[in-house]
Amino acid sequence: MKRKKVAVLGSTGSIGRQTLDVLSAFKDDFEVVGLACGSNIQLLSEQIKEHNPRFVSVKDAASAQELKSLIKNPGIEIFWNHIGLEFISSCSCDIVVNGLVGSMGLKPTISALSHGKRVAFANKETLVVAGDLINDLIKKHKGEIIPLDSEHVAIHQCLLGGRDLPMASLNTENVRRIILTASGGPFRAWSKENIKKATKQEALKHPTWVMGEKITVDSATLMNKGLEIIEAMHLFDLSVNKIDVFIHPQSIMHSAVEFIDGNIIAQLGATDMKLPIQYALYYPERKQLPFNLFCDLLSVGKLEFEAPDYEKFPCLKLAYEVAKKGKSYPIVLNAANEIAVDLFLKEKISFSSIEKLITNSIENHKSIEPKSLEEIVEIDKETRKKVTETVNASAV
Repeated sequence: MKRKKVAVLGSTGSIGRQTLDVLSAFKDDFEVVGLACGSNIQLLSEQIKEHNPRFVSVKDAASAQELKSLIKNPGIEIFWNHIGLEFISSCSCDIVVNGLVGSMGLKPTISALSHGKRVAFANKETLVVAGDLINDLIKKHKGEIIPLDSEHVAIHQCLLGGRDLPMASLNTENVRRIILTASGGPFRAWSKENIKKATKQEALKHPTWVMGEKITVDSATLMNKGLEIIEAMHLFDLSVNKIDVFIHPQSIMHSAVEFIDGNIIAQLGATDMKLPIQYALYYPERKQLPFNLFCDLLSVGKLEFEAPDYEKFPCLKLAYEVAKKGKSYPIVLNAANEIAVDLFLKEKISFSSIEKLITNSIENHKSIEPKSLEEIVEIDKETRKKVTETVNASAV
């Protein structure tokens, strides 16, 4: 079998590193042709030595020069900034793994889909801000998105029911609702008042998953689940009224689909991202991973489910409201959240200020129906500017 060529965006992040672990385990089936990262040049140089890609992209020209001096390999082409990301997404590869954080993943996704590629997709923010645009590109250029989030991979498998079908063939007419599960994050059992005073260190202590800082904070506010609601709407062509969130602290049932006849199909598995990564790379085939990732349900013992507390986690309620409003509101939600989380990680605002900044952005936004990438980018840019100005002008 001819080896499939893979490009990994965000190769030094959590998703990227685990993707390369999977690719290393299946070197007979995959060839790494492109890697892209931000500024972790030392780790990237080690990845290059192991995988020998043809193309590499980094954050800026200075990082490119640093990398060039480290690897001393004239056979590798080095690019930088968004031009590099877009080039690697459109290079001679079969699969683009998008493990980038935030709206940075939008343009590379557009580039990959415009060239008819499969995008293994952990960058939920792209669908949040430009879901209609992305779906139009898939139809036009015959590319496809296979989700990488464990929840959406679970829904994908539940809807397929064991059949080998492309995403475009999924039929949700008989779906009563989908159930997105959330661990509840580190503050599930905390009081509302204590959550408001949570520190960066406390927010980064996720109980079940090992992830990057941004998504870990999003999990602490439950905004991550809110973004996944909007992502699921676009991935599976569902209205927000058919999407429920359950708190499931064991993180063993990754999500479920309830059909109109009352039957529920759920997907269960270990809390390890290598499982959905391998699924997305091989789909529709299944392969046994050379890792011990089998889930011992007897050891788990019990599975618990709770309704989310919207008073303690107002970001989730806000995301539901934005999902119902549609138009340009999801762009604002995502941009405000990215800036607010970044400020919290830099310890410039409190944990409770994240939701306040997002709410302020939504309430002061005059929505439109964005028709182009340029309009999406402009709304995103303006929102980020206003949030930054708000914080600079007053203590939040």
